[in-house]
Amino acid sequence: MNQPNLKSHRLPLFLTAIGLALTLGCASTGAAPTEARRVELREIFEGLGENATLWYQHVQTLANPYFEGRLPSTEGHDLAADYIRFYFDLYGLEPGFPDPDEAGELRVSYRQPFEFSRAGEQAQVEVTGAALSLNGQTLERGEDFVVLGNSDSGSFTGPLSFIGYGIEDGPDGYSSFDEDTDLNGRIALLLRYEPLDESGRSRWADRRFSEHAAMAFKMQAAKDRGAAAILMVTPPGVVDGRRGLESLNRSSRFGHPLGIPVLQITPETAEAILQAASGIDRDLTVWRKLADAGEIKTVNLSPHLRATVRTEVERYGGDRQNVPAQNVGAVLPGKGDLADEWVVIGAHYDHMGHGQLGGIRGSIGRLHPGADDNASGTAGVLVMARMLSQYYAQADEDADLRSVFFLAFDAEEMGLHGSREFVVSPPIPLEQTALCLNFDMIGRLREGDLDILGAGTGDGLTELMQPHIDASGLDVSLAVGGSGSSDDANFHASNVPAVHFFTGMTREFTSPADQAYTVNPAGAMQVLDLAYAIALDVASRPEKLAYTEPGASRGQDRGMAKVRLGIQPGMNESLDRGLLVERVSLETSAHEGGMKDGDIILDWDGAPINSMRDLFTHLQDHEPGDVVIITVKRGEEIIDLRVTLKASTGRRQ
Repeated sequence: MNQPNLKSHRLPLFLTAIGLALTLGCASTGAAPTEARRVELREIFEGLGENATLWYQHVQTLANPYFEGRLPSTEGHDLAADYIRFYFDLYGLEPGFPDPDEAGELRVSYRQPFEFSRAGEQAQVEVTGAALSLNGQTLERGEDFVVLGNSDSGSFTGPLSFIGYGIEDGPDGYSSFDEDTDLNGRIALLLRYEPLDESGRSRWADRRFSEHAAMAFKMQAAKDRGAAAILMVTPPGVVDGRRGLESLNRSSRFGHPLGIPVLQITPETAEAILQAASGIDRDLTVWRKLADAGEIKTVNLSPHLRATVRTEVERYGGDRQNVPAQNVGAVLPGKGDLADEWVVIGAHYDHMGHGQLGGIRGSIGRLHPGADDNASGTAGVLVMARMLSQYYAQADEDADLRSVFFLAFDAEEMGLHGSREFVVSPPIPLEQTALCLNFDMIGRLREGDLDILGAGTGDGLTELMQPHIDASGLDVSLAVGGSGSSDDANFHASNVPAVHFFTGMTREFTSPADQAYTVNPAGAMQVLDLAYAIALDVASRPEKLAYTEPGASRGQDRGMAKVRLGIQPGMNESLDRGLLVERVSLETSAHEGGMKDGDIILDWDGAPINSMRDLFTHLQDHEPGDVVIITVKRGEEIIDLRVTLKASTGRRQ
């Protein structure tokens, strides 16, 4: 086999931030921290073993900023696909798909390109009216101020607060807020960008600005503290920043509409406000330098100066658009009488880019590395490809082994699109597929706790897995049904047994904090060793597992938040809005609140729900015992359900 050419200038094999390996056995496992200067990295990785070291290298690589958070349609995402294909080729695996440009069924490509539909990045915004006045003195729109693209309609009159750069948590403890900062009934005056040095360049970035300058994050911080409106101003003297007032279209990139008026004012207007309302003869440059040095935080200005802000904003369009994507897959050919049957081993490799898909509140504009979700699972597929290809190469010629399809799913974060494309246009006969093993978030094993979901989808599957579980030394929780929110769901819908390996929710889930240094390589190899034993068992036993429909159950508590709703979401692209409830788990908040299979969740306490991430955001905001009104559509009827939220029992941190 020819060694593939991996161009170093295009796709470096990162093992960067290797010093973060010092946390192995510390933050991930709960052991006491080790003094970094005394650690021998060679001893650590030799102790972990070759496969665990390789798994960690893959996670470090895929979570590197070079891959741009692996958001479909970005260059970084395409490079991640190249990286996966390289290793499939390196291990001698055959291409998994027919060439889409050629007739016939011959598998000659590692890629399965497809498109999926999603709402456009942004709707068209039109400002039909706007006004800004200071103690009754009217300012000129277009000269003194403009409405920004993330503004909503609103009207408010009140005093102002200077909030500096509006940064919640910067380097070295920097913050624009105190713990008790309250902006209720006030208008926030916000500096754009981040603290500058004497030359006007960022103090925190070598080139342009760091992630802390993201406007969506800063503005959300002001709104979270109760600001009724926001006035943004460009700090004087900034070298790498934009000059002048922003256009409506460009400023729409600042993030989703905030629900309050958002304006940009000129530095001259901001300086006039500060001098009139502070009682101090201090120009805007001095205010900026105090904020640069962290010498002032939020300052409530004099109530004698009151601003009136009025905005009238309309949004339309936001039509659905087609997004290009690609599954990456490869085949390990089987042997003997079982070679025409299959085992699928997969994981999604896409993630959330710079927060364009949501994530935790205020994270838009910040890189989401996606180490546990799901560089960990993708790395697991690559390591399994290495392990199984070595086993098959050494197996006797007369051995009977099923073929294995290794698969990196795309566009999972946007609605399980990659696995849906695979089962709709399968390159292998699904009726001849014995089992799918899906790895989604396997990087944070704690105290040996592992969830395997979908154990009830194959006849005799639990009994098959149990001896291997017993031998693994792991504390495995088996759930008969799948989660409904990962790629195994589409295999269930196609009557293929499928299990989902999962090491639990974390505080870092769908956030910029899901960094590679938080994962646990030793734990990941325990999971993969168990998966390897199960995969070999399924691949070699004469009888093929038959699909079974899991019955009603209490469901799997994934510990997403302090409270749990208790639904299995469905994927229905025909919905204009709402979240389909495929199944309600017994004895849960949803079940006791009257929710039923097939309901479509429309709103949570009046706020629209259009995705599992919307739901997750609301769950994070509540405590056990809270009562919420969840609006559902049942047939043609709209129903308000009063739901008392019960505590999550599966929460791990």
